[in-house]
Amino acid sequence: MHVQEWLDSVPAIAVYAMVALVIGVESLGIPLPGEIVLVSAALLSSQHSGINPVVLGACATAGAVIGDSIGYAIGRKGGRPLLAWLGGKFPRHFSEGHVATAERSFEKWGMWAVFVGRFIALLRIFAGPLAGVLQMPYWKFLIANVLGGICWAGGTTAVIYYVGVVAEGWLKKFSYVGLAAAVLVGLASMLLVKRKAKKAQQEHGREAEPVGAGE
Repeated sequence: MHVQEWLDSVPAIAVYAMVALVIGVESLGIPLPGEIVLVSAALLSSQHSGINPVVLGACATAGAVIGDSIGYAIGRKGGRPLLAWLGGKFPRHFSEGHVATAERSFEKWGMWAVFVGRFIALLRIFAGPLAGVLQMPYWKFLIANVLGGICWAGGTTAVIYYVGVVAEGWLKKFSYVGLAAAVLVGLASMLLVKRKAKKAQQEHGREAEPVGAGE
């Protein structure tokens, strides 16, 4: 089957629902590949006439905001025992070192940590629950959460969509080659995001060290 015919067979509602669900669950504090799903869906929308990138971005934003808000409520109610429980379930993401680094970032940057955290893999998972645990006022959290969700989800969708549009003419000429190219673009975008996230996480850790030493 020609790659374009295969892409057109994917129901748009399924893509919207998948993006909103995965990003929402990730924002709750459960490690899922939200960025990979969003990048893949945005690339798909550039080749699929039935998938509206504006609706896709809106669904991604809604998933991010709602998921973070639920994570905030859970963190506020569960407190620090919740972080300990998450550490037992997801030690790679919620180790004591990661929690301490994220907590220092929140104490130093406040609501900006929620906004910037949307663009950083580790903080994106921590933001909602940790803001609740630290008793951040909800109105501050909500403002940063909404703005961060719009900028991250909308920006990522727009960039990847236009990259796909530029490549559309070439992709239509090949079936398996075009599909492989789409996958490679998605993987390259994922690796770039993960590399930037890791670098940002390391920078946050170095900035936070003097704070811990002073205490």
